[in-house]
Amino acid sequence: MAAFPQVGSLMDPDWLQSPQGKEYLSCILRKRKRKYFGLLERPVLSPQFPTDIARYKIFVSGKSGVGKTSLIAKLAGLEVPSIHHETTGIQTTCVYWPACLRDSERPVIFCFQFWDCGEAAIRKFDHIMPACKEKADAVLFLFSFTDRSSFEDVPALMSRTLSDDEAMARVVIGTKLDQYMHTDVTEQDLWDFQQTWHLPVMRVRSVNSPQLSDGRGLDGRVGIADASPVLNELAELLWHRDQVSAGLTSE
Repeated sequence: MAAFPQVGSLMDPDWLQSPQGKEYLSCILRKRKRKYFGLLERPVLSPQFPTDIARYKIFVSGKSGVGKTSLIAKLAGLEVPSIHHETTGIQTTCVYWPACLRDSERPVIFCFQFWDCGEAAIRKFDHIMPACKEKADAVLFLFSFTDRSSFEDVPALMSRTLSDDEAMARVVIGTKLDQYMHTDVTEQDLWDFQQTWHLPVMRVRSVNSPQLSDGRGLDGRVGIADASPVLNELAELLWHRDQVSAGLTSE
């Protein structure tokens, strides 16, 4: 199994609080609200700031109701749906995320293109799964802390989704962490899973970020603080994977 970088070893988690980091942060915020980027859009920075962009396609997989759409909304700074609706077809969301490499102190803007589709659509249409996996760099396997069966199904989900020779990075994410008191998934369960499968397990809350004081939507800066642990870890994992593939570093 490939080794994963230690969290915080490749990207500076405090960089966004620096003067330079705040300049880059401004390219994904507008009046303290997160900007929404279409598939053909990208952040715009002043000419004196380099704008290297690392692009990754990420397929989000999991049983119906675990919170795939809510996770993507959380990471994109959008309103988290309060009522579950099965995703029809394929939905794509671009999330731009600035980060700084520790070794070179070089800022990089990561573009994560999340692909989300409903379980029913995958079962009904044979072309959905291949389209989601085509040229994907990573697959996120989701379970809900409020549904132990979704956690126990993760190994089978991975087997159904990817074959052993498919080289996408694999990441497991537990959703609805804010409801952790109502789950049977323990820290020991998570530890045992990581020891068995040698995969990173991330945890996210599924509640909405606070609103701006004037009521004009979500507070983008608070939302960024909520999303940054997952986005930074994804950036580190995928950047490390690229460095290993290019022979620039060892596993």
